[in-house]
Amino acid sequence: MPLPRVARTRSGHVWGETWRLLVALLFGLLVWWFMWLGLDRGDLSARFGGSWLWVDLALGLLAVAALPVRRRWPVATALGTALASGLGASAIGASGVALVSLATRRRWRELVVMVVPWMAAGYANQVVYPARQDETLTNVAIGVLTYVAAIGIGWAIGERRAFVASLQERAITAEREQAMRVVQAQVAERARIAREMHDVLAHRISLVAMHSGALTYRTDLSPDEVAATAEVVRSNANQALTELRAVLGVLRDVPTTTDPSPAGAAPDAPQPTLCDLDALVEETRSSGADVRCTVDGDTALVPSGVSRSCYRIVQECLTNARKHAPRMPVQVTVRVSAHDGHGSGRGDTGTGAVSLTVRNGIPVLVGRDTAKGTAAPTGSGLGLVGITERAVLAGGELTYGPDRRGDFVVQARLPWSA
Repeated sequence: MPLPRVARTRSGHVWGETWRLLVALLFGLLVWWFMWLGLDRGDLSARFGGSWLWVDLALGLLAVAALPVRRRWPVATALGTALASGLGASAIGASGVALVSLATRRRWRELVVMVVPWMAAGYANQVVYPARQDETLTNVAIGVLTYVAAIGIGWAIGERRAFVASLQERAITAEREQAMRVVQAQVAERARIAREMHDVLAHRISLVAMHSGALTYRTDLSPDEVAATAEVVRSNANQALTELRAVLGVLRDVPTTTDPSPAGAAPDAPQPTLCDLDALVEETRSSGADVRCTVDGDTALVPSGVSRSCYRIVQECLTNARKHAPRMPVQVTVRVSAHDGHGSGRGDTGTGAVSLTVRNGIPVLVGRDTAKGTAAPTGSGLGLVGITERAVLAGGELTYGPDRRGDFVVQARLPWSA
């Protein structure tokens, strides 16, 4: 099969062709010179004329001139130079180079076919320049050995070219795969950033939207109630800005600072986990939601990464319940099942899993509340998709949808191992 082309510079290609032509020409001139010195020129002139050696030299030059097209027509070039070497000794160098070039293709049929013209050229050369009787077998053996040597050299060159071409192809494939991995990593990072921004801000913004909607439509509120609601809006808006700065600071790799002086850098606030679940429930209850939370097991045993994912899942479920099912009771159930790993004697935390269930009723009317004049904010529909991806990335699973009781239920299970 044809070899893939290896990229070469213009100067490298010119020099590669030049030195091969020079080798063929010099070798042919060397053989022609020895023929000139060792032959009986009188006998040669009697048979072919006095100018036959110059005809021989012209054939050698023509054979060298045909070598540049050996890659386009390898068989024809090898055959033509072999026939020229049978009539003129100066074409032997060009014939050898053409045969080596043909062998680089590593096609046995072409090489077997070339045995006949190569040996026939050797016999014809002996007719033109007759050797002594005791040198005939020697010349035949030399012809066979030179043919085998040319085939071996050409085959080795072809193998090397194939190896270099395969390395180049692997390098190109590796570069393409690396570029694809970079693009996939960028897409995954964008999705992670979007998911984190949604989880951080959706909870706060939904509270702001709900209380600001109450201020818009409730005209029967007392000044104290208006002030209290405005304070809730202001507090959640400031909290949303603070969390937004924290996320952007992590993305920019800039530490959060509370002191304008360079030495006043403070560490980033820790990400919330299941240990902060009570604060989340209380905050949601303060907005008027009926939330009941049951925790079974020690949440401190849960690894921080799994615990953060569980917290974000519960937070998103409470946000969705507040937006789409206002005033409907919400039941949050957290079960931690762990097996301590003291049997290994290495202080590992063992294996376990966290099971989450968030259940809320489905209201008949979703959207504007005609009784109280408040409007629940509309959602983008990406919250459930985001927490599903988060659960899968944590090695768990998450399902959601209405059950037989008519409630909307989100169930998740996130395992961990030591």
